[in-house]
Amino acid sequence: MTSRTGKTDDPDNDHSRGNQSVKTQTPGGKNHGLSEDQSPHYLGHRDRLRERFVSNGHETMADYELLEMVLFRILPRRDTKPIAKALIERFGSFSEALSAPPKLLSEVKGLGPMAITDLKVILAAAQRFARDGVRDRPVLSSWTQLIDYIRSQMAFEEKEQFRILFMDKKNMLIADEVQQVGTVDHTPVYTREVIKRSLELSATAIILVHNHPSGDPSPSSADVRMTKAIIEVAKPLGIIVHDHVIVGRSGHVSLRAKKLL
Repeated sequence: MTSRTGKTDDPDNDHSRGNQSVKTQTPGGKNHGLSEDQSPHYLGHRDRLRERFVSNGHETMADYELLEMVLFRILPRRDTKPIAKALIERFGSFSEALSAPPKLLSEVKGLGPMAITDLKVILAAAQRFARDGVRDRPVLSSWTQLIDYIRSQMAFEEKEQFRILFMDKKNMLIADEVQQVGTVDHTPVYTREVIKRSLELSATAIILVHNHPSGDPSPSSADVRMTKAIIEVAKPLGIIVHDHVIVGRSGHVSLRAKKLL
């Protein structure tokens, strides 16, 4: 909507409003609303929430409360509690809300393009943090960090992705690449391309990863057959397939741990 001044109204315009008071004027000339010494009702709530975070940490907070704190900075002049609750109700969890596609986020009342971009910056920061946890160290000895990283990258994607982690003879990560993106329930995987890329990078070991957008990480018989086919071709070339990990919203499954390889 365009105002009389020619500026476009947007939920994200709160970024530029500063500490202006909000007033309305009646026909009699009296001002009503928030004066300079009247703070919005939600500011006291924000202070209390911050105190809880500082005193007790994030583990004691519900998902919507932590999301509300994130939104404090993004939407400083709005009551962010209803928006945070709407996000959790729509998407289910803190992680799923941050990972939701921008198009779906835009359907939540109170979120405009700038706010959605800010949420995606926070998601990117979390993914970068997780990635750094598996760099410059043997991947197999950092398994928990590896799973955290994989989940942050893929668990909430809407389409299946086939990813490969390439390692050297010391199991140090050489490269992490998404090789294929498929549909909601299938990703084409070509053994020849997996081996070809491994040789190009001089990798001596790989970990295969893909996601199940349905949320259930249980492997299918096709997943197992495909993994065994890659192992059969890779082994004579001196390339070890350490594992095939499937991730979903509800967790992850290691085919090696399930003794399916």
